[in-house]
Amino acid sequence: MQINRLTQQFQFIIEIDRLKQILRQTLLTDGSRRENSAEHSWHLAMMAIALAEYTPEGVDLFHAIKMLLVHDLVEIDAGDTFCYDVQGNHSKAEKETQAASRLFGLLPANQGSELRLLWEEFEARETPTAKFAAALDRIQPLLHNQQTKGGTWRIHGIRRDQVMKRVAPVKTGAPELWPFVLQLIEDCVAAGYLQESPPTLYSDSDRGNTVSL
Repeated sequence: MQINRLTQQFQFIIEIDRLKQILRQTLLTDGSRRENSAEHSWHLAMMAIALAEYTPEGVDLFHAIKMLLVHDLVEIDAGDTFCYDVQGNHSKAEKETQAASRLFGLLPANQGSELRLLWEEFEARETPTAKFAAALDRIQPLLHNQQTKGGTWRIHGIRRDQVMKRVAPVKTGAPELWPFVLQLIEDCVAAGYLQESPPTLYSDSDRGNTVSL
């Protein structure tokens, strides 16, 4: 047994326990409190298992599960950035990159490199597996908001157009789940859980007026 290697591994294991302290905006489905990022990651990994039959061609399910368990570890240092916080998301990438260097650097080099590559793949959303993982990451908060009758949407005044933009990766990452997502959003709007989008505006250059569609 390599004592130094084992020490590094346990140091990492102890450090990632801090993810349980990072609170997300999303409420638990019973509305009792906000979920933490460790719970979120576990929930996504279980979603990947439960929804395995809907994985598109080219998706490596085990690889996706590992990606989902790793993807939010950087929040230990960087914190959780609310997905609809435009200003906060400007500095998100830089903070998370620095966090990745520190956290994955706690592990022996080969393991740290493997986990960092998983995180980078998830962030890039270029491979079929990363796109599927990202799709689940967008669906889970949608379910929570539906179950809590608007939950985070009501608290922050979120509209349908914002949610549609947020869940758009599902269309390519998990196309078989896309109709379900669309129906869920329609049901939430109909139930009053989600605000309808404002009328689309365009400029009528001939008359110099702004017209609502």
